[in-house]
Amino acid sequence: MPPMITCVEDLRLLAKKRVPRMFYEYADGGSWSEQTYHENESDFARIKLRQRVAVNMEHRSLKSSMAGEEIAMPVGLAPVGLVGMQHADGEILAARAAEKFGVPFALSTMSICSIEDVAENVSKPFWFQLYVMRDREFIKRLIDRAKAAGCSALVLTLDLQIMGQRHKDIKNGLSAPPKITLRNMLNMSTKPRWGLAMLGTQRRTFRNVVGHASGVENLSSLSAWSASQLDPTLNWDDVQWIKERWGGRLILKGIMDAEDAEIAARSGADALIVSNHGGRQLDGAPSSIAALPAIAQAVGSKIEVLMDGGIRSGQDVIKALALGAKGVFIGRAFVYGLGAMGEAGVTRCLELIRNELDVTMAFCGLRDVKQVDKSILVPGTY
Repeated sequence: MPPMITCVEDLRLLAKKRVPRMFYEYADGGSWSEQTYHENESDFARIKLRQRVAVNMEHRSLKSSMAGEEIAMPVGLAPVGLVGMQHADGEILAARAAEKFGVPFALSTMSICSIEDVAENVSKPFWFQLYVMRDREFIKRLIDRAKAAGCSALVLTLDLQIMGQRHKDIKNGLSAPPKITLRNMLNMSTKPRWGLAMLGTQRRTFRNVVGHASGVENLSSLSAWSASQLDPTLNWDDVQWIKERWGGRLILKGIMDAEDAEIAARSGADALIVSNHGGRQLDGAPSSIAALPAIAQAVGSKIEVLMDGGIRSGQDVIKALALGAKGVFIGRAFVYGLGAMGEAGVTRCLELIRNELDVTMAFCGLRDVKQVDKSILVPGTY
């Protein structure tokens, strides 16, 4: 009998049982004390909704758009690394679920399945997320590969010039490639469902990198390459040449300050994502939902404002929309679904969020998600 799944937390608990610890904790962890990671979630709870009654709640619509694309609801699947280690062929399964649901999927540079792998298994364009490495020729080739695959938007991540320390990953030996220690092997042996699925795929390394980056032909050379490639010199001039090389829709991810948002709005990008990298970089930074209102007020009329970080329900989605986001991205939520139940789990995650968003919107007296604004919130709680 399939497990009863009523909320994203149910998916998290099931994923924790089914996914090896090193990969589960890669997704379910933040940097240093994890304060920002936890506040990404908890800060949503202080925001209260105004319940309205005796209003017509029929014929509700969640249809919206993000970065110029019409979508079924204002929620996308955020770029997450190593998704293919949460479940075999994970990026392909998540992309399929997103496509069927009618929402965007963004593939990470550090994915297990390659750009080409995903393109061969979906029928509509997806988005590609770019990390800027020191090897600029590799970056140029990545951009060109995303173009060739028909990707409809490029998500440029700006907040990983250096790596925040993540204690869980260090303790678990999670590196590129992961260290296969006795402790990890013993833990993996307790996850037979995961292991059998992984045995059935050839996609077990960073396929956007191996065989594509200069000198990276196998797992051992990947380790040395990845340790040296994050580029601390990344600056706004790089954003311009990437924009020119790409030539399509460009979304800037990692904006947490209104001053940076103003620069992003002048850069010619199509959208920005308010994001603290899921609390995995600067611990002690504000939560994404706390940073959102000032950024939306500063640049919301100049550039499309999106956000990610801490979204675990449809109620979180509507609160973000009310505070100025045009749409949101979920990362951990869909990863939990994937680890728990594969493609069906990602679909179940999206269903849960859609239903929670729809019902909450109705209770707040609205029938069209595009009408959501601060008027649905209790003053003084945001």
